[in-house]
Amino acid sequence: MTDLAFHGDAELAPGLADLAVNVREGAPPPWLRDVLRESLAGVAAYPDVRAAQAAVAARHGRPADEALLTAGAAEAFTLIARAVPGERVAVVHPQFTEPEAALAAAGRPVRRVVLGEPFTLDRAPGPQGVPDDADLVVLGNPTNPTSVLHPAATLRALARPGRVLVVDEAFMDAVPGEPESLAGARDVPGLLVVRSLTKTWGLAGLRVGYVLGDAALLARLRAVQPPWAVSTPAAAAAVACSSPAAVAEAAAWARSVAVDRDHLLQALEAHAPGVAAVPGACAPFVLVRLPDGAGGAAVRGALRDAGWAVRRGDTFPGLGPGWLRVAVRSRGTSTSFARDLGSVLTSLKERVP
Repeated sequence: MTDLAFHGDAELAPGLADLAVNVREGAPPPWLRDVLRESLAGVAAYPDVRAAQAAVAARHGRPADEALLTAGAAEAFTLIARAVPGERVAVVHPQFTEPEAALAAAGRPVRRVVLGEPFTLDRAPGPQGVPDDADLVVLGNPTNPTSVLHPAATLRALARPGRVLVVDEAFMDAVPGEPESLAGARDVPGLLVVRSLTKTWGLAGLRVGYVLGDAALLARLRAVQPPWAVSTPAAAAAVACSSPAAVAEAAAWARSVAVDRDHLLQALEAHAPGVAAVPGACAPFVLVRLPDGAGGAAVRGALRDAGWAVRRGDTFPGLGPGWLRVAVRSRGTSTSFARDLGSVLTSLKERVP
């Protein structure tokens, strides 16, 4: 049975280089740390997130009532599971497991739509495998862990009257230009877009994200959200990260990630023959399939011995033990990792009688 509660941070241990967690490496930039420090002056009062709500909405060209601040994307999925109507729920996999886990915790049966390689949705006669009668559909874009970016037109084709379409765009701001984003789409019926500030800004411990969509749908989420769910520092971060200067900085970071990702893929090709990456990667991580016969557990164990933590793939529905997710890091780190992975695979192969 798939462990939906498993996440990349479980792979970490002191002394290991972190390629398992797909959050921006290092602390938030100095200007953002200054914002967080200054926000502490207001923590004696209960949080007021109205300015933050307006800021994230404006960043995507929406009125304030079409945005809802949440304590990270994870809370958004819990609210959706509790409040969004729908008796026939479809979740497209492989993807981040928290949406299905939240639906299961809310007692809502889920039909899994499991995509095969290369993990893309078909265009015709309709998006692959999504049942016509599904009235709640959840998928990621770009998708964790596959790093696949689906065309916006393909996702729009999933929308229809009577259906709620939830698109997890937690990594969209790591895609240069965000060309397939639906965050600003006000003409798609039943659309909810989940975004996160965790990944790009290194704020996993702060817990800050938001949902965009129809005001009536968001009112359902607000009705079940606990009071003061988003802290004053998190709200301050949401305002700061929605400014034009911050959006431009995030865009520059996305372009640098694309260069570093290309280097990682080239390093794997050069130093780890037989390792196949899912094509068209667009996120700050890549999904790779190990050569036939290379046991995922043995490879991960040997990599840990060599000082590396990577994300196992077999806790994602649709993937098996031969899959690994690898975060994009600096070019020097990626080269060192690819060389060690190649050495591990060679060593394990030589041990087979």
